[in-house]
Order: sequence, then C-alpha cells, then structure tokens
Amino acid sequence: MRTTTFHKPKDIEVFKQNILFWSQQFDDIVWLDSNQHKDQYSSYDAVLAVDAFTALKTDYFDAFENLKDYYSSTKDWIFGYLTYDLKNTVEKLSSNNFDGLNFPDLYFFQPKKLFLFKGDTVEIQYLRMVDDEIDDDLEAINSIVTSSVNEKSYSSEPVKIKLRIHKDEYFEKVNTMLAHIHRGDIYEANFCQEFYAENSIINPLEVYNKLNAISQPPFATFLKFNNNYLLSASPERYIKKEAQKVISQPIKGTAKRSKNTEEDELLKNTLSKDNKERSENIMIVDLVRNDLSKTAEKGSVKVEELCKVYSFMQVHQMISTVTSMVSEEVHPVDIIKTTFPMGSMTGAPKISAMKIIEDLEEIKRGLYSGSVGYFTPNGDFDFNVIIRSILYNASNKYLSYSVGGAITAQSDPLKEYEECLIKAKAMREVLEMK
Repeated sequence: MRTTTFHKPKDIEVFKQNILFWSQQFDDIVWLDSNQHKDQYSSYDAVLAVDAFTALKTDYFDAFENLKDYYSSTKDWIFGYLTYDLKNTVEKLSSNNFDGLNFPDLYFFQPKKLFLFKGDTVEIQYLRMVDDEIDDDLEAINSIVTSSVNEKSYSSEPVKIKLRIHKDEYFEKVNTMLAHIHRGDIYEANFCQEFYAENSIINPLEVYNKLNAISQPPFATFLKFNNNYLLSASPERYIKKEAQKVISQPIKGTAKRSKNTEEDELLKNTLSKDNKERSENIMIVDLVRNDLSKTAEKGSVKVEELCKVYSFMQVHQMISTVTSMVSEEVHPVDIIKTTFPMGSMTGAPKISAMKIIEDLEEIKRGLYSGSVGYFTPNGDFDFNVIIRSILYNASNKYLSYSVGGAITAQSDPLKEYEECLIKAKAMREVLEMK
C-alpha cells in the first residue's frame, strides 16, 4: 500500500532539475519527461520512480511469463525496460552479435518512492514503510541550489567515438538487404549501426541534461540500474494502455530541420509528400494493425492518424497513430508480448526482417530499439521506443549509441547513410561538448 500526498513547488522546472539531481543517490532510477509536449494520450508531464523495494532481473528465456508473474504478485506500480533481444522468447530467434554493454535482457522494479508530475502539482506516492521520509525528502529536494545541479562534477576526458561499420561496408550491407527485398524475402527492414567509445568516463546526468536540452523530445528518459545507464531523447511512443484502449504510435520518415523558417517549412512539406517515406510508414502501420489485432476486440483496430508530420528540435518526423480496444480479461503483459519488438524497429514481414537484421548488423541491439516504461496498479501502461539514446556501462567504461533507418525497395544507400548521420548528430554533439 502507498501513502499519497500532493506538493506544489514554487517553480516546477526548478523542482524537476532538483529532483533528478537528488535521485542520483539511488541504484534504481527511472525518470520520464515529456518536455511539455502535449498530446491527447498524455497522462503525466514527468514521472520519477526510485529505490527498488522488489525487482525482477532476467534473461530472455520466459521473460514475459516472469514479468506477468511479477506484475501480478506486486499489484503495484512497476518500472523498467525490455531489450530488443526479448524477440528470442517471442519467436525462434537468437542474438549472437557482439555486446559491449552487457545489460540484462529485462529489468523491472517496484519503487519505494514515486513522483507524478501534472501541471504545477506533484503527486507523491511512497510505500508505507518509507512514508515517514516524505517531508525530509521534499526539504532536501527544495534546498538544492540549482547552480550546483548544472556544475560538472569532474573534468571528463573527451570521448573518442568509433564506427562499428564504415561507410563502404554500410553500403554493401544495405545492398545485400535490397537484394533480399527484390527477391521478395521482405518488404522493409530497419538496419542499424553502432557508434561506440571504449575506456570512457562520463557524468551520465550531465550528458543526459545536455541531450535533453538540445532535443526536448516527448519521451525523454534517464534510467540507472546500478552501473548501467540509459540517456534517451526518444521522440517515439511504442505502446500505451489507457483503461480498455491500446495506442501505438510508430515513427517512420525523417527530415532535418532548418533555422530558416521558409526552408524548414519546405523540408516539412517535402517529407509529408515523399512517396518513399509514406510507403515506409504505411507498411509499418499495417504491421502494427496486425500486431494489435492479436489481443483486440473484433473490429476495434483503427488508424486514427496516418503519416502526420510532427516537428522536434532536431528533426521532422512522420508519425501514425493506431488504436484498438481490449477486453478486461486480456493481461496487460500479453498486449506487449504480442506486439514486441515494435514494428518501427523491425520490418515487414516481421520475423523474416528480424532474421536478416541479425545476419547483417554487427552488434546485439540490447536496450537500443527496446523500450522503457511502467505499469500502473490498475493495468494501464506506457512505453517508449529507445532511439536517439546513449547507453553506458560505467563498470566496463563502454559507451554506445546506435542509429538506423528503414530500408525499402526505393532506398538509396547514400541517402540512408546521410539520414543515419542526421539522427546521430545530437548524441555526437553532447559527447563532444566541453
């Protein structure tokens, strides 16, 4: 059981900065920030969950069944992540590529302390065993001097970024994927490449704050689990459940931004009319419709929005919204299991695409193109897509960010490569900032 109270900070933005700084003392942190993006499916402006009371850590084998048992037994809020490699428990697939990060395949925890931000108010929910700490914690959070939040805790060495796949090799691999498409093995597949750094020491909170400041996405995430970190500027929702309604919002289609207003508007309009980008998006919408139909009530799957272009700080994105209705008998975890991994990061047909991806990519994706989110006690959930993200294992000093693009019959390898560089720009910038 939880004790609930409400707090109205003098300045909600300062309180957000302070509470994230305050949270760093804990081994388990999930911070989700919408950066004031409002859509019809927003539940909270930001959420912070810290300090595990119970936790589930497992590899892919029977991962969803273990998660179902864990969620059913806690009957509480749980926060955590699903790595892309859970595909191996959903289908007869494997992940044998190099893994420099070594994150567990699935991790969820039941937080002792939970903060839910909405408007100018913070709803605070503490487990009864720690509810006597609410006042002291609020005093500690409010007494943090904001300038200290932004100061560097130490001088870190410049991060030396390396490419896992070089340009010529990237072209070869994309051409191999195009051969699969022309042969009819797949229609589309998301092909990803890694940028990485070894023997790197960073201040994760500082890097996250920089990344969030230049991207300001609707699904920003700071995740810490012991010495494993995710610093994410994700613009994409994977899936959400609100009462009996399920919402999925795949992104397919990217264009750069321009500081010139007229040119920026032209780039946006060009993206909205681009046949290749639209066909990419529509193929994934069909895949998402099919995935949602596995748990949906008959005839309830709808495309509410098709190929609408939204503008973010770094890029324009083409987003569609697909919804369904589910009966109360459907377990929330089963909705995720039957749609995972998300279509926007795999391809169509999904299983064939995942096999080809595994053959051509050089790394185990891990948390990249997986998901972070939460389940509520009443069966709702909300999960993002882990893209535009830096992953860091502080124990082995390995840092990684990956980017990818959808390869279709109309793909030009050079344009795909350039799109990857656009997507990688924000991550590279924050790591090279001094």
